[in-house]
Amino acid sequence: MAEAPYVLVLYYSRRGKTEAMARQVARGIEQHSGMSARLRTVPEISPDTEATAPSIPDSGAVYCSIDDLKHCSGLVLGSPTRFGNMAAPLKYFLDTTSNLWLTGALIDKPAGVFTSSSSLHGGQEATLLTMLMPLLHHGMVFAGIPYSEAGLLSTESGGTPYGSSHWSGSDNDKALSKAETELCQAQGHRIARLASRLNTEDNT
Repeated sequence: MAEAPYVLVLYYSRRGKTEAMARQVARGIEQHSGMSARLRTVPEISPDTEATAPSIPDSGAVYCSIDDLKHCSGLVLGSPTRFGNMAAPLKYFLDTTSNLWLTGALIDKPAGVFTSSSSLHGGQEATLLTMLMPLLHHGMVFAGIPYSEAGLLSTESGGTPYGSSHWSGSDNDKALSKAETELCQAQGHRIARLASRLNTEDNT
């Protein structure tokens, strides 16, 4: 029996804000009938670039496996901003996906990215663009957020056409704004809609 189609929401979150975004992206995915969201995270790594966490997290999403990524119908990738780039634990995981690249397992699957930062101009757009690069190498079809989403024009915090974003504040005390929440959900819904269409084409 074939596995039901799903969009993988793969994220790393240190202080909970990127995780909150991931959950809103997942809500948007599941607003599209016939497509489920699969939330997954990645473990911390040591300064020697080795995974340091136990095999099962104490709480929250479980750790992503290569099979979670291989069999997804679409992907939404999320990370806090680290000097204009994705966080090392997420990059470490992506660096282990060479076999998926060699076999073309992710070619033509839709993908999007999201991020959060503590400062308003903390490198959000640079982070989104650098997260895009490995997805393009995998042959995925990148989808941002179109300006038909009113939140892109009204937001006073996060939100970009490259992907959803959140400004958490220097004390990490800002909850997702209404516009940020709506854009996360819209992004998830768009990836699910595209994944559903491409999945249907592949099966005809």
